[in-house]
Amino acid sequence: MKNRIYKYFFSEFIRYFSVVLFASVAIIWTIQAVNFLDLVTEDGHAFKIYLLYSFLTITKVLTKLIPFSFLAALILTILKFEKDNELIILWTSGVNKIHLVKLLFRISLLIMFLQLFMSSLVTPETLNKSRSLLKNSQLQFVSSLLKERQFNDAVKSLTIFVDKKNEDGTYQNIFIRDDAQAISKISQSSTILARSGYVIESEKKLFLFDGNIQKMDDEGNISLIQFEETTLNLSGLSTKTISEAKIQETSTKRLLDCLTGRNTFTHNCNQNENNLSDAKIELNKRFGMPFFIPLIALICSFLFSSRQEKKISGLYKYIYFLIGFLILVGAEITVRYSGISFTHTLTYYLIPVVLLPIIYLYLIKTFKYENLN
Repeated sequence: MKNRIYKYFFSEFIRYFSVVLFASVAIIWTIQAVNFLDLVTEDGHAFKIYLLYSFLTITKVLTKLIPFSFLAALILTILKFEKDNELIILWTSGVNKIHLVKLLFRISLLIMFLQLFMSSLVTPETLNKSRSLLKNSQLQFVSSLLKERQFNDAVKSLTIFVDKKNEDGTYQNIFIRDDAQAISKISQSSTILARSGYVIESEKKLFLFDGNIQKMDDEGNISLIQFEETTLNLSGLSTKTISEAKIQETSTKRLLDCLTGRNTFTHNCNQNENNLSDAKIELNKRFGMPFFIPLIALICSFLFSSRQEKKISGLYKYIYFLIGFLILVGAEITVRYSGISFTHTLTYYLIPVVLLPIIYLYLIKTFKYENLN
């Protein structure tokens, strides 16, 4: 019978956990995806790149929300059992409260390993792929470079300014500064001025009329070339979107190799104090944060305790939720200091390890004097 009870409790928890997790992910990912629209409107990437990049970042949001979703789902599951008087039935049928605490602990270990798997393997890999998409992506929307009365420098070493965009899609008073032969291909640096122009997106070409090109040779001499009509090929341009992988997008193996000195030439592995500290902090986030999940499970187990104070009994769910939430917030804050020294790292890992047996022993003492038979 106990196995049936445990399976029922586990199934209810999984239901709440799935709903809370995916609902939270959907909300935050949608907000995040809206912010990523700048990749199209500002940087000129294709919609396909934007959609794939946004989709691949879901794992980062998912990993971040696992501990909070676990806390919320566990509270909701216990409250559901309490509301339906199922806890009273369990106690009167002889179910030991400590056995249910152990069930919560086993569930927390399952969620802990899930987050470990996501944070150490899945998330870095998908984030690295998302960064590779931007790195290998070329400019798709030329018109995104031409913003009315704005200096646009989305492409490295290229600045474009237009005074006015007409209703027919043409532009007036165009200024282009090319500092690295990005489009002009004629000199070390050049400035292009044109009275008007228009873009053909399909060909990625910019047609300019009535203007001049000011070019500077290697000796610093400036010459002027007048034109009635000229065409600039903007295909193959890449934007200044960060293409190098950030530290959270670096694989766990590379970070470990970096700290052990086996691969010091990889990106994000400069052997200076700041970079090594960042690598330690990132690894502690991946391996340390999941250990706070079992601690949350034991905190929520206090909701099984009999409560005689009727006036405040309805507040306990908020109190324990707040305690659990503060633990998660504290873990996020302290991990930022864990890379300062070995002592800070050790302290960060010892917090959940030391608190777990203390809280468990206190739970045993609390339930010992209640009717468990």
